[in-house]
Amino acid sequence: MLAWCARLASLGAVTAFDYGYVRAGRRLPVLVAAHREALAELRGRTQGPFFLIGKSMGGRIGCHVALEEQVAGVICLGYPLKSASTGALRDKVLLELRTPALLVQGSRDALCPLDLLEDVRGRMSAPSTLMVVDGGDHSLVVSSKQLEMTGDSQQDVNGRVLEAIGRFTAGPIDPSST
Repeated sequence: MLAWCARLASLGAVTAFDYGYVRAGRRLPVLVAAHREALAELRGRTQGPFFLIGKSMGGRIGCHVALEEQVAGVICLGYPLKSASTGALRDKVLLELRTPALLVQGSRDALCPLDLLEDVRGRMSAPSTLMVVDGGDHSLVVSSKQLEMTGDSQQDVNGRVLEAIGRFTAGPIDPSST
């Protein structure tokens, strides 16, 4: 995520934060509270619009925060649609979401099979955009074999993801969602 923070800084102000796992564990209310605290701190020092972005669980928690806080959009890098331990579908928050979402998913992401994601997107009320990283895993890393086949580098792939995020954040923004 630190590398992504550096890339995202080219699009605007970025605030990174760590979860308080040591003190409170990985309970949903604690994680949501950490996001809300970081958002409140950011709102206190800069003007919006504000977008929540997170990798894996961070994106999922960002969706939960968007249910409670007004933000312009949510960006999920590798949304964990299926639980790694139980295989349970984690679609409830996506179905409740009313905030525009950009979902950036690797085509080889076992935690978010694209066919399941397309089904969920078809049932979502919120507008959603999907960017598929062809050959990407849950961390959006493309295998060296795939990169060799396409003539791309991981840096090229990351650049296309950054461009998609830039288009999403520059798009039409509902003033009531800032």
